[in-house]
Amino acid sequence: MADGAPRSRRWLAVTMIGLALLLGMGTGVYWGDLVRNALDPKEPFQTYRPPPAPDYARREAWALMPTEPAITSPTAPAADVFFIAPTMYDGGDEWNAPIGDPKTERLFRQVMAPNYAGPFVRIGRIFAPRYRQASLYSLLTLREDAREARKFAYGDVQRAFREYVSRYNMGRPFILVGVEQGGTLGARLLEDIAADPQLKSRLVAAYLIETVTPADRAPVQPCLSKGQPGCLAAWVSVYDGQLERAGALLDRALVWSPSGDLVNLGDRAALCFNPILGAVTDRPAPARLHLGAANATGLEWDARPAFMARQVSARCEQGVLHVTAPKSSSLKRTGGWADRRKAPGYNLFYADLEADAQARLASLLAQRR
Repeated sequence: MADGAPRSRRWLAVTMIGLALLLGMGTGVYWGDLVRNALDPKEPFQTYRPPPAPDYARREAWALMPTEPAITSPTAPAADVFFIAPTMYDGGDEWNAPIGDPKTERLFRQVMAPNYAGPFVRIGRIFAPRYRQASLYSLLTLREDAREARKFAYGDVQRAFREYVSRYNMGRPFILVGVEQGGTLGARLLEDIAADPQLKSRLVAAYLIETVTPADRAPVQPCLSKGQPGCLAAWVSVYDGQLERAGALLDRALVWSPSGDLVNLGDRAALCFNPILGAVTDRPAPARLHLGAANATGLEWDARPAFMARQVSARCEQGVLHVTAPKSSSLKRTGGWADRRKAPGYNLFYADLEADAQARLASLLAQRR
């Protein structure tokens, strides 16, 4: 009997450890599904009551704006930049983010603005509207509710752009920049810009970063060479060897139809701009031409980050930009499951985009003389 009790306790301990391991493995396998379910608002968009709308006539509706937006000094940059931020709001309670959500504000200030608006800060005055962005959950499902949330977000962006044009642009050249969801909204906005000859003539370029855009329905001409003004640079990327991910990105991509609905890309080709070469092309870009990546997370706004040149090579293949894995450990995704599905806290083409935009602005200004 004396030996039986310890043996029973040992078997009980082994059983408990085994159950814990099985539970841990199961949680790991299904963790994504558990998080996705937690982020689901679980309410039809048709009955959903969105957060209050921003008033773009008020400064607090803008995440970034010049100190004197209606006045340009002789020392001001020659252009403006209308920047549409990527998704930063996870979801859970809302289909669309409330304006001023603390985590969203912090991510914008510390991560998204330095890394994605930063390349353009020496080229133009930055105008970045706060908008009721569709939640991260809306990007993880093809449900009609999610499409409606993304269409709803465009209404804010459209109103912000109209306010910018009417009050602050003053006939100046401008650059349109959108990242991920912001790029999808930018693609819709670009159609409005292309329909207005005066606006179209002032467009330096549209950069739709990590955004699937149909090659057969670009509102303006794709950027086919360096220095070409008034064109569209759009791409979505994967690391080399991620063939399944490349296929999934295109299979799940939603693009705008002529009627203003979000529809599947289907078998249409996607536009692929190579930021290293500054052109829509299938030619490979070797790492020796790479001007520099940067991790600007946590830097003060408009501080110039250190560039890491020759970090990656890139090539377009079947509408997707295939990029080699960067060498620096500071160019790796970090954070939890949801954070790793947002725009990363670094920009692989920071210096390339800065130089590209400078060249296109110089060309447009030369044409306007």
